[in-house]
Amino acid sequence: MNDAAPETHDDAVERVLRSADARAGVSRFGASDASSIQRDGLARPAGDDFDGEQYDREARAALRRVGGLSTELEDVTEVEYRQLRLENVVLIGVYPQGSLEDAENSLRELAALAETAGARVLDGVLQRRPHPDPSTYLGRGKTEELRHVIAALGADTVVADTELAPSQRRALEDAVKVKVIDRTAVILDIFSQHAKSREGKAQVELAQLEYLLPRLRGWGESMSRQAGGQVGGAGAGMGSRGPGETKIELDRRRIHSRMAKLRRQITGMKPARDAKRANRKRNAVPSVAIAGYTNAGKSSLLNRITGAGVLVENALFATLDATVRRNTTADGRVYTIADTVGFVRNLPHQLVEAFRSTLEEVGDADLIVHVVDAAHPDPAQQIATVRDVIGEVGARDIPELVVFNKADLVTPEDRLVLQGLEPNAVFASARTGEGVAEVLAAIGRMLPDPAVEVDLLVPYERGDVISALHESGRVLSTEYVEDGTRIRALASPEQAAQLEEFRAQAVA
Repeated sequence: MNDAAPETHDDAVERVLRSADARAGVSRFGASDASSIQRDGLARPAGDDFDGEQYDREARAALRRVGGLSTELEDVTEVEYRQLRLENVVLIGVYPQGSLEDAENSLRELAALAETAGARVLDGVLQRRPHPDPSTYLGRGKTEELRHVIAALGADTVVADTELAPSQRRALEDAVKVKVIDRTAVILDIFSQHAKSREGKAQVELAQLEYLLPRLRGWGESMSRQAGGQVGGAGAGMGSRGPGETKIELDRRRIHSRMAKLRRQITGMKPARDAKRANRKRNAVPSVAIAGYTNAGKSSLLNRITGAGVLVENALFATLDATVRRNTTADGRVYTIADTVGFVRNLPHQLVEAFRSTLEEVGDADLIVHVVDAAHPDPAQQIATVRDVIGEVGARDIPELVVFNKADLVTPEDRLVLQGLEPNAVFASARTGEGVAEVLAAIGRMLPDPAVEVDLLVPYERGDVISALHESGRVLSTEYVEDGTRIRALASPEQAAQLEEFRAQAVA
């Protein structure tokens, strides 16, 4: 076991996984930060001047966790300071033979998730075995080795690169004597830190409670809260007293009640979103949804296109709440463009369900701009993960524009490989502005055209009609004649019905 040596700036964006002896089936890696999911040696400069004022960044940095305080299981003092404690974690994973590279990429991502949540990654262990141990996830020998690793490094938390069964977590915790959590718990913790809106906080709390419910443990049967049997009603006396409702049953009932209340709250927020969406549809405003893997640059691209000022940070799940902005195509058509929550491999199903209302922006869009991190070591896996989630929300049939972002960080050879993955994709860089014009042009081409062709004669004093056609329709030709403006355009059925009087004038 070697402690991580001080890293240079170039090394900070690279997580080096060192394979141990093949027969041992173990590999470990040193510490880095959340930018480790970039390709080798590719750093993202800070201080970009197009992302707005970014006031949220200062507020978030004020809550950064600090080192020097422990989160060991036996430490229950100074509870009011626990949220500031920096956890020292060791990562663990199990992979079958032949999938080492995929397991390493997944562990890199887990390291970035842990660092975003406010932890410091000290080491990681990968074990090759056909299936995880049903008792302790790792095998007995590797569990003992993990215990020695934890003791040598002074770690206080173990993070597993999967969702552990409650029994596995408890057994592994008892074996290594420190707190054990899984990938799902880390993602939920990040979401709870970054949620800002009322709806976002309710969605995260609902997902957390759904995750917590089957994992309750505690005093259990020793803490009955009421008499059972017939004691309360008939007073049958000795021999009929049951254990009553235990503390864990009481906790479950309270969690179920809270979850029902949160679902009602989230349902109550739905009409407001539906009303805004219906207003856009009534005015025939097409909608574009930006979807993609977390930290692929979705918010940066939205800021570059519209100047929205959405929080941008080199961290996973930096923004959770959907942001909708208005934009215009080159020919004058207005459309909305929405930034959505990012996706990640093995995204907890609790989050997919809880954030279904937010993901409706993707399901109801006319076009999906699928942003992919071109500098990621495994972009094909990113694309597959995002498309799986898009399919879950019923948006698989919506037209898709793939945008390889961070094109300034890839070589021409890498571009050829990426072009082979998605031949019709557009390369862009939200940081430098490269390719953004091509993205906007592609959006203009792929937005659906209005369905009805109209031939109108509009009097010169009705310039509002011409303006509305340019804004929400598509003007094909314009001719100025003695009686007014002769215009051919594509319009929605609702708009065409409102313009019937001008069609009659054109025929006459």
